[in-house]
Amino acid sequence: MAVLVCWLLVVFDGYDLIVYGTVQSSLISETGWGLNKATAGTIGSMAFVGMMIGAIFAGRMADSWGRRRTILGCAIVFSIFTILCAFAPSAPVFGVLRLLAGIGLGGLVPSANALVAELVTAKWRSTVATLMMSGVPIGGSIAALVGIQLIPAFGWQSMFLVAVLALLIVVPLGLKYLPETLTRVSATAGKDHALKEPSGFKSLLRAPYLGVSVLFALATIATLFAWYGLGTWLPNLMQLAGYNLGSALTFALALNLGAVAGSVITAWAGTRFGPIPTAIAAAAVAAGALVVLVTGPPVTVVYLMLVLAGVGTHGTQCLIIAAVASHYPGHLRGTALGWALGTGRIGAVAAPQVGGLLLAAGLGVNSNFLAFAGAAAIAAVLLAAVGLKLKSKISTPHSLTGASNV
Repeated sequence: MAVLVCWLLVVFDGYDLIVYGTVQSSLISETGWGLNKATAGTIGSMAFVGMMIGAIFAGRMADSWGRRRTILGCAIVFSIFTILCAFAPSAPVFGVLRLLAGIGLGGLVPSANALVAELVTAKWRSTVATLMMSGVPIGGSIAALVGIQLIPAFGWQSMFLVAVLALLIVVPLGLKYLPETLTRVSATAGKDHALKEPSGFKSLLRAPYLGVSVLFALATIATLFAWYGLGTWLPNLMQLAGYNLGSALTFALALNLGAVAGSVITAWAGTRFGPIPTAIAAAAVAAGALVVLVTGPPVTVVYLMLVLAGVGTHGTQCLIIAAVASHYPGHLRGTALGWALGTGRIGAVAAPQVGGLLLAAGLGVNSNFLAFAGAAAIAAVLLAAVGLKLKSKISTPHSLTGASNV
């Protein structure tokens, strides 16, 4: 039940992330806030700025104060500020509310993954971490499906009121079923051992973790640039390409359904072939699919390429999380996940901005697809470097504990 509750919270996390992409064109055309493509991209980045803050600090909090308390606190924060977005009177207020919601969103995923990693055996840790992240695109798929019905009938505001369900249903379930952090229990049982195991960012950024920590962060930046760039801009890009809102949202649905499939496929492949080799392949698939979109293929091929882009971009991110969860020891796991996901939000922050600036500069829809394809290709190269570094550590007598799992 604890794993299920964490997964449901990740679903709402995913919904909240993608919901801005579904209402973006409505905010530009209907609110009278004076938004254009560039300023809409800036507002789209605000949630990711909050996520960067939340992920970095919540991962550390989860290791220090307890997973349960951190997860529930983050869920309450993102639910309340998402609901308030529906009542925003202006673009600046809306942007601030998205930033505050983002702090809760960013803190939830590393905290939930750290808790779930402790609730399952080491054998299943990589698989469950990958499947947990399927909640993000499932939430995004729900946002696209709900948007097709709700936005024309009740306006863009209704999309943010869906967060009431998280506050009234999932948070109470979390209060009932989420256990207290297991690391605290183990620390109490062996205080002397815990004192010798310092947690915190300093431990990540020195030997023997420094090189791998930096590479994981850079790979996450590139992957999230591609994934959240598509998530934020795809409906608007497809409208600019000549499709109506309903069709544009079905393209977003294809992307997110591909990401759901990617979570399942990469969970299987990551267990069989290892998270890092599978992540390299997934990133390469995403880059190739996005390049094909630039050629202006038939609509059936467009749908197929968007599914593959979803499989590749989100699948890569799932596998990075699985690799981080397996690579670091328990007392550093939450901090390491927060580090990778928090610094990775730099890519998520930059992507909406870059997408808007490319369009505002008159470079067209294809410039966005090429930018996101380039980011996916860079992620593949960085992950190959991670694989080489871990392989060299395994071959030395002082290899890291758990590195062989990766």
